[in-house]
Amino acid sequence: MTCPFTLGHYRELLRAARAGGYRWAGFDRAPTAGDVILRHDVDLSLDAALAVAEVEADEGAWSTWFLMTRSAFYNLASSEGERALARLRELGHRVAHHAVYPHVDLDGRFEPVVAWHNPDPEFMQAEIPGAVNVMREPFFMPRHYRSDSNQHWRNGCPHEELARGDLEWVQVLTHPEIWAFEGETMRDSMESFLDADRAARFELLKHDRIDLS
Repeated sequence: MTCPFTLGHYRELLRAARAGGYRWAGFDRAPTAGDVILRHDVDLSLDAALAVAEVEADEGAWSTWFLMTRSAFYNLASSEGERALARLRELGHRVAHHAVYPHVDLDGRFEPVVAWHNPDPEFMQAEIPGAVNVMREPFFMPRHYRSDSNQHWRNGCPHEELARGDLEWVQVLTHPEIWAFEGETMRDSMESFLDADRAARFELLKHDRIDLS
């Protein structure tokens, strides 16, 4: 099996976890043997988030989606944002907060669970009053953590470990933009994202009655 960053391979990863006998878990209790905690930090695109969320739901999986209130790329208060929130919950997923330090904007849209955006070492594992920090124990331990940051698995794609049941439990962080917008490199994937974003913004201009003749 090859390990491209595509929705097809993400589906294979989910199936590998199921074949390895794992169950889906979240941040509402300490992890135990057999748990796979699927976590998604949504940095750029709600459309990408929904594309990955649909694959998970189709495979009988659920995950926790970390959404930003201070994103330069999307707006949760827009109609698009409200639809995305509703659809994620409709698919059986959980929604938490992807915070920009030092601001924690927890409100009724989110579970009291926080993942910092682009965290620096001095605050990455800091305690957050009234909320779970996903990068603190018991949810984070290096040997129980896999991340696809910048389209690079630090310890290799986990699908084989999952299929063999090698991991006692694991938190798997993925960024949906990497999987929904295909490219062999991070730059390629981001070019794909920007192309799609440009097309989407043209549609928004039309909806806003802008004359594009």
